[in-house]
Amino acid sequence: MQIQHNISLKNFNTFGIDVNAESYVSVKSISELLEILKLKKEIFILSGGSNLLFTKDINKLVIHLNTKGIEDQELNKNEVLISVQAGENWHDFVLWCISKNYGGLENLSLIPGNVGSSPIQNIGAYGTEVKDTIYKVKTIEINTSISKTFKNSDCNFGYRNSIFKNELKGKYIITEVVFKLTKNNHSLNYSYGAIQFELDLKKITSPNLKDISDAVIFIRNTKLPNPNEIGNCGSFFKNPIISIQDFSKLKKKYPEIPSYIVSDKEVKIPAGWLIEQSGFKGKRIGETGSHKNQALVLVNYGNATGKEVYALAQNIQKTIYENFGMPLDIEVNVI
Repeated sequence: MQIQHNISLKNFNTFGIDVNAESYVSVKSISELLEILKLKKEIFILSGGSNLLFTKDINKLVIHLNTKGIEDQELNKNEVLISVQAGENWHDFVLWCISKNYGGLENLSLIPGNVGSSPIQNIGAYGTEVKDTIYKVKTIEINTSISKTFKNSDCNFGYRNSIFKNELKGKYIITEVVFKLTKNNHSLNYSYGAIQFELDLKKITSPNLKDISDAVIFIRNTKLPNPNEIGNCGSFFKNPIISIQDFSKLKKKYPEIPSYIVSDKEVKIPAGWLIEQSGFKGKRIGETGSHKNQALVLVNYGNATGKEVYALAQNIQKTIYENFGMPLDIEVNVI
């Protein structure tokens, strides 16, 4: 373990934004992490770098969590607890679960990032959110170095939200996540239109975990740009949730507007549709822009700064509000 100084973080964030860290250290164990915390420096925790946008240099000690390890423990005849270290790659972990026939995460295949970040954002896709499988979250309090475990109910999970993104932001380091998954009687979710469509194309009528995962991977590869080829962090904005009454008014003005029922009082509007209707899909502004296949994804064509990407995001927000009268919240963590 060695602290380095004046290090570029370009290769440590999927947007490929080139900013410098005042100092940087990679930790591969909890003991190393505790040793670094003893220095009592201002710190910035870096995980997979997949859900953040750097707009400035980081004048702190960047701690890169690279802890590894997966352990499974049978809970009962149909459930298993899986303890995963924060530095494990998310998609690799999902594939590991599928290889073991552990169900619950297959719809979350190919989401970039590491396991430790998944509770912060309450990552979700294709009708599934990670909160549905999280059993508990293990952490270390930064100021005291004391370990604390949060039960699922303690995490205040919401749509792309959690206690770690709000009142406890910057106060705890997630070191391990424990998931509760199924072993036999899986509750498969493939009602999301795109998944069902892909299964129908393959004439799969009774899909298993791998079938659903494969369909999700195919859809994501088709619609979303690979961060290794073009800088991005996936969905940049949240899908707005509005009341049934407000949706009815919009429906009269835009009969073709798509929606998903959230409850008997609310519906979710695809942000990508709103952005596309406002003329941003495929539009390039300098070194940044909205991706040609998925308007919800903002990209770095090579040399964009974080400030340029953020300016585009603000322009999109302003335009959506002017056109549709609804706020468009940013999903990523803007630094």
